[in-house]
Parts: sequence; C-alpha cells; structure tokens
Amino acid sequence: MSAPAAGRPMAGLLGIFIAAMMAGMNNRVGAIALADVRGALGFGLDDASWLTTAYNAGELIAMPFAAWFAVTLSVRRFELWMLAVCTLVAALLPSIHGVGLLLGLRFVQGIAGGAMIPLLMMVALKSLPAPVRLYGLAMYAMTATFAPNVSIWLAGQWSGGDGLRWVYWQSVPLAVAAGLLVAWGLPREPVQPGRLREANWAGMAFGVPALGLIAVALDQGVRLDWLHSRLITAALVAGLALLAVYLLTEWYHPSPFVKLQILGRRNLGLGFTIFVFLLVALMSSSLLPISYLGRIQDYRPLQMASIGLDVALPQLILGPLVALLLYQRWADARIVFALGLLLIALACFTGARLTADWNAGQFAAVQALQAFGQPMAVVSMLFLATSVVQPPEGPYVSGVVNTLRAFGSLLGAAAVGQLMTVRGRFHADALLDHAGLAVNALAPEPFPLAGIVGQQAQVLSVADAYRALGVLAILLIPLALRLTRIPAPSSTSPSTHE
Repeated sequence: MSAPAAGRPMAGLLGIFIAAMMAGMNNRVGAIALADVRGALGFGLDDASWLTTAYNAGELIAMPFAAWFAVTLSVRRFELWMLAVCTLVAALLPSIHGVGLLLGLRFVQGIAGGAMIPLLMMVALKSLPAPVRLYGLAMYAMTATFAPNVSIWLAGQWSGGDGLRWVYWQSVPLAVAAGLLVAWGLPREPVQPGRLREANWAGMAFGVPALGLIAVALDQGVRLDWLHSRLITAALVAGLALLAVYLLTEWYHPSPFVKLQILGRRNLGLGFTIFVFLLVALMSSSLLPISYLGRIQDYRPLQMASIGLDVALPQLILGPLVALLLYQRWADARIVFALGLLLIALACFTGARLTADWNAGQFAAVQALQAFGQPMAVVSMLFLATSVVQPPEGPYVSGVVNTLRAFGSLLGAAAVGQLMTVRGRFHADALLDHAGLAVNALAPEPFPLAGIVGQQAQVLSVADAYRALGVLAILLIPLALRLTRIPAPSSTSPSTHE
C-alpha cells in the first residue's frame, strides 16, 4: 500500500478525533460562559439554565444509538451529517434571541455533538490493530481530560463584547477541518437497509424520552431542590420507569442498539462502573476550582484560564506516554490505574486545604497532580476494559461507555452541586451561631459579619467537596486492583483476551 493510501485512514481517524473534541468543548464552553451569554441576551437565571440542560439532554439521548446508526449508514456519511448539523446550528445561534428557539437549537446541537463522541472509540476499537489501538483510546481519553479543562481557557477568550459570538462559532472551523479529513480519509460504504428493518425501534421509543428526562432531572435537580419540585420528581419517576423498559427490550431484542450482555465480562462491568464514579471524582479538576474562584474571588473566565490549561496541555504528551507505558510487557495496567487514582486523591486532599486567600496560582500543585493522575486512570481503565472486546463488538462497547460517560458527568455535577449546597448551609448555620455570640459580646456591624460568614461557608463547602471526592478516589483503588490483569499485546498477539 502506498504511503498516501495508508495515510488516508489515519486522516479520517484524526478528523473523527477533532470532531469529538469539538463536541466536548462546545458543551463545556457554553456552560462556563453561560453568565455572559445570559447577560448579553437579557435572559433570567432560570431561562438561561435550561440552555445547558437542553444540550446535555440531546447529548445523552444520542450516545447509545450513535454507533448503531454509524454502522448502518456508514461512518463517513453519518459523521459528515452530524458535522453539517453542528456547523449549521453553531452559525445560526449568535443571531437567535428568543429563548424557545435557542433551547431547541441547542438541543439539536447536543444530539449532533453527542453522536460524534462515541464514533472515536468505535473506530479505534474496530479498525486499529492491537499494537496501536491504545493510542487511539488515549485520543478518546482526551475528550474526558483535555476538552473539559481547555474549555475554561476558551470560555475566557470569548467572554465579553463581540467575542461572545465565538462561544458558538468556535466549533465552525473545527467542524470544517474535521469534515475535510473525514471526507478524504474514510471510505465510501453503502447503507445497510436490512439493519433498519431489524432495529429495536420500540425500545428506542422508550429510551429517548427516558434519557432526556433523566438529563433534565440531574441537570436541574440542585437548582429546583430535587423532590421538592414536581417537575424533578415527575422527570425522575418517568425517566427511570421508561429506562427500565428500554433496557429490558434491549436485553431480549435480537438486534439491540446496545448489547448489555457484554457487561457480564468482569473488566467491562466492573471497569465501566469504576468509570462512572471516576468521572464524578474528576469534577475536582474543573468544577471545584471554578466554583471557588468565581464565587469567592469574583474571577472572570479569562482569569481562570490557567486552572484549565494546567491540566489540559500536559494531556497532549501524557496521554500517549501512558499508552506507551502500558504497552511494556512488565507494566501492570491495574497498578497504573491505582496510582492515577491515588494522584487524583492527593490533588483533592491538597485542594481541601484552601482558604479564602487562595488565588489561581495556589491551585498549581493541585492541578499538576490532576494532570498526571487523570491520564493514568482513564487510559488504564480503557485498556483494561476494552481488551476483552472483539473488534466487531466495538459499536456496542462504544454505546455503553459513552452513555455512562455522559451520565457520569451529569451525576458528578449534580452530586458535587448538592454536596456544596448542603454543606454550605451547614457551615453558614454553624458560623452564624458563633457570630451571634460575637454580636452579643462585641456588638460589631451585622452586615459585614454576614458577608464574612457567607464567604467562609462557601470556602468550607468547597473544601468538603474536595475531601469527599478524594475519599471517593481512594475507595476506587481496591476496585481497580480487582480487575483482571491484561498483558500488553505484542505485534503477533491476538487482539483480545477473554
């Protein structure tokens, strides 16, 4: 095979990688810059909060079904369609000022973005030979480690003035580049109409609203106080009931969108369970420092850029290096996984020492530990889990892991948000009790004292969240060590292990 011909599949894979990264950044940048977007459009806090929810709902809905549609319609055709939808919507969004239309377009964009992320893992598992597959999975891992953190810097660049248009327009040049690479690099394949006739459409009719309702409940639960809200209660009950029906139909259907039986394999079932909780722990690298600096120090997104870049930029080197390490015959991926979790835990316990005097620079050590720990944990987990997968099973595994990934991110944000709310109230009450004694003894001005109490309560709630996520990372270590050891593949070894 000539060099240009051999390079075309890699160009196609690069295009899929750029598309997946673009989709991840499109979500996070919009969420981080939401306050500026809300101010520019004159939306209230309640209306604006649904912009993020709409995108998250669309993303979660698309993930279980994307790989199936890509196989049925061809990866090239499906990817180009999703890129076209994402680009068109991104181009229109800055000119839309009505909240209803804006929510609808963000939902559609979420579906397109959520459909592109699973294709990266699917193609890596299905197309790459064992001796290089892990580098493809390291690229996928960057959608969970690089994209969320670099989004902080990007949101800072676009905040304020005319730059707000680029909150949405930033995806256009990336989508165009990805589309050109995909169009040139991936082969033209025919549609498989037989698969359309055999699909579990009845299950999909239950699954789509189920995932959408669960996304709404998780994303809006903290703001609306969970079961005290009729909307959240109805969304949770209906979503979980519909999800149960959907999973039941998938289990028994001969041609499911997601083959749930593969989770019976130890490294897949246990590995993906760990992955969900790992995503919750990873909230410590972006959500917590942003919450602290934004609320306590009144930082703008641009001032918080270093927080994200400290974690994001090293991933470009550390991800492939971890993959290279795991390809050494003496390396045990379980140990690397456990060490990564330990570094994440150390980062959390270091961050828990924060005070009201901390600024962005004092998070450097915390973020450095995250930068090393995250690729060690995520890439090792992917290696251990996907090494028990046959290449034809790639679409099924991709659908499962990406659905769990989207769910884990929503669950993590909801859990951390609720924890900070509850602990913030607890600390405020405790501090107010002490403040009451001080008022009686010293009679200081009540208003400055109330401000100090509120600030300290927020600082203590962030510290508590750091501690909780650190404990979670520690608890995942023995589970990671219980995974089955997978030796590094050689150039002549089979690509899977049972």
